[in-house]
Amino acid sequence: MKRRTISLLLCALLALGMLAGCSGKAPAAPEETAAEPSRTSAEKPAELPPAESLAGETWEEAAPADLARALDLAAALLRLCPEGNTLLSPASILCALGMALNGAAGETREGLEEALGFTAGELNAAMEAWLAALDREDGPLHLADGIWISDDPELEIEPGFLAQCREKYAAAAERLAFDGKALEEINAFVRENTAGMIDGILDAIPRDAMVYLVSALAFEADWETVYREDQVRPGYFTAADGAEQKAEFLHSTEWSYLEDGNSRGFLKYYEGRRWAFAALLPEEGMSLSAYIDGLSGEKFRSLLETKQEVKVETSMPKFTAQDDLELGSLLAALGAADAFDPERADFSALGCCKKGENLCISRVLHRTCLKLDEKGTQAGAATAVEIVKATALMEPEPVRRVDLDRPFLYLLLDTESGMPLFIGTVSSLE
Repeated sequence: MKRRTISLLLCALLALGMLAGCSGKAPAAPEETAAEPSRTSAEKPAELPPAESLAGETWEEAAPADLARALDLAAALLRLCPEGNTLLSPASILCALGMALNGAAGETREGLEEALGFTAGELNAAMEAWLAALDREDGPLHLADGIWISDDPELEIEPGFLAQCREKYAAAAERLAFDGKALEEINAFVRENTAGMIDGILDAIPRDAMVYLVSALAFEADWETVYREDQVRPGYFTAADGAEQKAEFLHSTEWSYLEDGNSRGFLKYYEGRRWAFAALLPEEGMSLSAYIDGLSGEKFRSLLETKQEVKVETSMPKFTAQDDLELGSLLAALGAADAFDPERADFSALGCCKKGENLCISRVLHRTCLKLDEKGTQAGAATAVEIVKATALMEPEPVRRVDLDRPFLYLLLDTESGMPLFIGTVSSLE
């Protein structure tokens, strides 16, 4: 089985509120907003949660408010992703787009709500409760949200938008020039709050970028029962194209079995048992893509809530995963098309441009990584919603061209002082 389903379910578990820990340096607020003993894997634990629960609660009860519906979003996004290895973090996506939802109005707001599967009020309440319940110091999950606002004097930001994001997502905001320093600051925020697993989220800041809504998280936890050396053995993994690939497999006995009509799998817990890794293998003869096509949030929830506390022998390959996605087209397909339309987007609850230029989302950048081995799991994710002034999208500038195909002069200079560091000419290339 490809790691696509494994990756998704890890992310879905992150989003269910079954995680703990939250920390990270966020941007400073702008002045105007002043704001147990060891045992082998073959030994059954002395105590297990009842069959109908996890950590003493059903999956629905464990998720604050309606947050279990994040599984619906996870399933919908996964169905829309290209075939292959995919890794998503619904937790990070919901944080970043939840902030965007607070800035949307009218049909734009309704479209985002349709795509995410939550009304703004539902998502705000669910995320606020989840974030407030996290262990901000010592837990395995560290999550931080931040807002960066261009210092363009034509941009006016609604204080109510910033207040909502601060209250519901603990997101501080900073207003600054969108230059190289801002680029590094945003990327440093992502780097720090993913424990260095993701180096940054932005490659450049477009000229008409006005606002960045960023959510970054890092997860690092050891297995409740770490694999012994003799439980790590070589084997072969059969890829989707039929190719056999050498891999190291982790063998263990677990006690939480998952099964439906089309798949079977297991849960493996991390230390503390509030965290769990879930794996599902499609039935023989069913491709992973066909299985994914039939997924839904309800199917996920049913599988998890009906897990059987029986002995299950397991093996899985050690693997690493990473993904770099632009989610705009996926979210548009789920109903949020207006948010990306330069003319129809309505982010008036976020702010406005004095000269009347419209604000719209240009990109939703999503980067993820994951490493699973005999000790445990490390994973990081970052999501950035880029909101731009829509003029350049509606009236593209003419394309200019410079072909250095004859002698030319060049220089290197200090752009602040005008001091030329180098100057030269090229008359021949021989």
